[in-house]
Amino acid sequence: MAELNSTPEKSGRRRATRRIPARVDLTAMVDLAFLLITFFMLTTVLTKPRVMPLAMPVGNDAGPVPETGTMTVCLGKSNQAVWYMGMAAKPLTTPAQAKYGKELAAAIAAKVSEVYKRTGKGLFVIIKPSDHSVYNNLVETIDELHNERVPSYAIAKIAPEDVGFLKNRGLY
Repeated sequence: MAELNSTPEKSGRRRATRRIPARVDLTAMVDLAFLLITFFMLTTVLTKPRVMPLAMPVGNDAGPVPETGTMTVCLGKSNQAVWYMGMAAKPLTTPAQAKYGKELAAAIAAKVSEVYKRTGKGLFVIIKPSDHSVYNNLVETIDELHNERVPSYAIAKIAPEDVGFLKNRGLY
């Protein structure tokens, strides 16, 4: 049994009657505290992890992807990226620089709609992180692809031509 005892105050003069110390029984309060702790532990919903679904191709043959439907995003330093359409050896568009966030999202959205109108198929994006990019930039790029509903993308090693595009803009 839990109880709270208090001692009588001592004063300089003596009293003829003796005071009985007050005793408070804390058993009910302790029981209530444990019941509340148990209740909240059992009714709490823990946050569920948010993961992105991953679809891997079936078989070993990846199949050809047309250059007109391929966008390459090279991740550089200072939270900036360079993107272009086509292949690195002979890009179909001039490589453009974009910051993460609205600029990169706008570029991806424009190319998604352009490729779909022209071919009726989805855009294929190749993400090439450089040695000077950070992991958060890769995650932000994949998030933008997911937000724009890009059906397929790949993460590849950066080519020397791509490093040249980054160096020309001071992002490597």
